[in-house]
Amino acid sequence: MLFVSDVHGAIEPLRRLVDRHERIVILGDLANLTDYRSGEGAVADVLGLEFARASAEARASGDYAGMRTLWMERVGERFEEVRAEIGRAIDRQYDDVAEALSGGNGLVIHGNVDRPRRLVESLPDGFRYVHGETVDMDGLRFGFVGGGIETPLSVEGEVSDEEMTSLLGGLGSVDVLCTHVPAAVRSMRHDVITGKDERGSGPIRDYLLEHQPRFHLFGDVHQPQATTWRLGATRCFNAGYFRATGRFLRLESTTVHVGRIRR
Repeated sequence: MLFVSDVHGAIEPLRRLVDRHERIVILGDLANLTDYRSGEGAVADVLGLEFARASAEARASGDYAGMRTLWMERVGERFEEVRAEIGRAIDRQYDDVAEALSGGNGLVIHGNVDRPRRLVESLPDGFRYVHGETVDMDGLRFGFVGGGIETPLSVEGEVSDEEMTSLLGGLGSVDVLCTHVPAAVRSMRHDVITGKDERGSGPIRDYLLEHQPRFHLFGDVHQPQATTWRLGATRCFNAGYFRATGRFLRLESTTVHVGRIRR
């Protein structure tokens, strides 16, 4: 069973992953709003690469006020029109992802930049959206909760701490917890390239300490200080950043191996 996260529109590597003919679990962020390295993505498709890079830089630094100012200066009263255009660009990305996944099989949760309803509509036969569900596979019970941490942007893919607590509580005890975001542990949420502490989830941390599943698999933080960690009895693994690295995790009973799709 293969686990990936932060696909962000990496279509050709995703096709090659499907060609391995193994069950695939995607831990969110299939869409590519803006690649923070290059600026490429849905925003650049609609508003240009230079603007996308400036907006991404403000977002990465946590300057949400500056980001809003950039958007207002760029789009003004056309905000809803531009938002719809970006939505159509993301729709096209989901169509491409669906084509890449065709013929494979697996499970999917959404990430913070995803649009869950559109994602679910686009999934091909063989793939199932499992946000808030448990699934028994290969003798293990897996629990799935997607979504990103709340931000001032209040985008569709975010999940509040209250909702996260409720969803986790509904899972009960599992052998493997699969989420998009990491637990609130600094080494797992600190991005060493941007130098920024991303937001980790307090409810996920509390769940791990209480239930102590065997594994916690997640993504979201692209260049974490630690890709593996132990929290109590739980071994934590960051599965991303698939778009940039082709990295995946293979779970085999009691062992997690790291592999890569060649770029």
